[in-house]
Amino acid sequence: MGFQVEATENPSLSHRNLPSLENRTNLEKTVTNNKTQIISNNNEQNSHSLLPFPMPPSTSNSNSQNDAVDGDISSSFSVVGTYLRQRSNDLSSAIVKKISSLRQSFDDDENENDESFRKNEKRIKHEVTEFNLSGVKVVVKTKPEMEDEALMKGRISFFSRSNCRDCTAVRRFFKEKGLRLVEINVDVFTEREEELRERTGSSNVPQIFFNEKLIGGLVALNSLRNSGELERRVAEIVAEKCPGDAPAVPVYGVDSVNDEVDRTDEVAEIVRVVRMRLPVKDRLKRLKIVKNCFTANELVDVVVQHLDCERSEAIQIGKELCRKHFIHHVFGENDFEEGDHLYRFLEHEPFSPRCFNFRGTNDSEPKAAAAVFERLSKIMSAILESYASDDMQHVDYGAISKSEEFRRYVNMTRDLQRVNLLELSENEKLAFFLNLYNAMVIHAVIRVGCPEGVIDRRSFFTDFQYLVGGYPYSLSTIQNGILRCNRRSPYSLVKPFSTGDRQLEVAVVKMNPLFHFGLCNGTKSSPRVRFFSPERVADELRVAAREFFENGGIEVDLEKRTVYLTRIFKWFSGDFGKEKDILIWIINYLDPSKAGLLTHLLGDYGPIKVSYQNFDWSFKS
Repeated sequence: MGFQVEATENPSLSHRNLPSLENRTNLEKTVTNNKTQIISNNNEQNSHSLLPFPMPPSTSNSNSQNDAVDGDISSSFSVVGTYLRQRSNDLSSAIVKKISSLRQSFDDDENENDESFRKNEKRIKHEVTEFNLSGVKVVVKTKPEMEDEALMKGRISFFSRSNCRDCTAVRRFFKEKGLRLVEINVDVFTEREEELRERTGSSNVPQIFFNEKLIGGLVALNSLRNSGELERRVAEIVAEKCPGDAPAVPVYGVDSVNDEVDRTDEVAEIVRVVRMRLPVKDRLKRLKIVKNCFTANELVDVVVQHLDCERSEAIQIGKELCRKHFIHHVFGENDFEEGDHLYRFLEHEPFSPRCFNFRGTNDSEPKAAAAVFERLSKIMSAILESYASDDMQHVDYGAISKSEEFRRYVNMTRDLQRVNLLELSENEKLAFFLNLYNAMVIHAVIRVGCPEGVIDRRSFFTDFQYLVGGYPYSLSTIQNGILRCNRRSPYSLVKPFSTGDRQLEVAVVKMNPLFHFGLCNGTKSSPRVRFFSPERVADELRVAAREFFENGGIEVDLEKRTVYLTRIFKWFSGDFGKEKDILIWIINYLDPSKAGLLTHLLGDYGPIKVSYQNFDWSFKS
């Protein structure tokens, strides 16, 4: 190709000034020698045993001088194009021939030994087959989904609920058998509960189906297994195609049509009017520029004009808007008072766009905080049961991010924006924020990824926020502001909430230090992820503490008289007390062997060294 460019750019080859026949012959020899030298140099860099040296086209039979020059260039392109096409055809033929020979060899093996062929076929399905042609590597791989489709034509499905022991047993049984299972959790897919009643005559779970045929619950499954009938039924599932009247597989992106319809708030119409008519703008207040705000008087005037009511009634409407978190006082000083006080819509708060559950205003009637809490907890429990290991030490974040359960969870987090947290009892509040923290960690890992390094971790725990009850909550705010009664986080000089902050009203009244063993920040050294119920949260926290200490949260070396504690005790020492008090307190949550060792060390009144374990910040996955 380099020769062709030189030939066309050489002025001596122009149509206007062609050389004589003798000179042209000498010129062709010179060009030929130059081209041969160029080809030789290129072959030194990229040699190939099958690639012939391209030769310049002959011009001895040309009829005219013009044809001699043009023919030389066009013929060069023609030869190269012909060579490439021929090379492509040879390569394609070689690949087809090689594949055909492999297929023929498989057929020969089948005729000679059927059992051997079946083993080879299974191996081929699971492994990559590759073969080499001259200078070309061809790889053939069967897609896993094609293999699964070939193995099972039918479908095993079952209806379940979150936190159901029998459902867990069914799920584990089919997993150990290596059989695909379609789970329909009616706590997540609430629209399917009516189908469950129609198919089974009750709402009890689990209910197992082989294609369209109802098998029953865990007892029926065990009966099939003990009688040997299960293998025959499974064989039918493998061979028979699933009929259309079998329980349908949940479809991603399809919302429930039978779920409770969100009721529009009774004051939503007033909110829409004031949004359009209020002069929302930036104003100067206390030597500060306050963005996107309006005054109380302006709101009262708009309401009086729109409803044709008294100002006292309009003031009460303003207080209602504050109580339902449609508007907030800019400086958080009051609910609503007539005058030049500045207020702002919730969607105009600086923190709202940064919250990961805020995707525009939600004007529906705020749902009860307890109801929202229960629904979200059930969905997250269903997610863990489906996409985490049995011991909850490994979480498949990739599968969760693509699941319908997680999509519904993210949509439901909008209901948190204007819930009234003050209506929760102390135990409900404790369970609510424990579960919210653990759910937010999963969402944060999926949305922003696992943090690497100290700076990323600080951002992970402070910048990922939800809008809950009209105010932003980060992971750090929940842990230190709510559950630790507004105490400074480790290595911080300020408290999460300042004096007079409205979020202080939500903080728990009395801190329970066991909550530390109910928070999972996703790392390998943190407690395992779990979700709590308001009725049993205190007992469940004690169970979480015992489990944490059994799995390495404490180690006792009797010879060295050393106790190795999780670094949580060092970071939050103020929550547990002095080291000796901590050791006495821990005995209540240890298994008998560790409790005996620790009691022996404390009983002889000798010196005890407390050392803190390294914290593994890598994430469970």
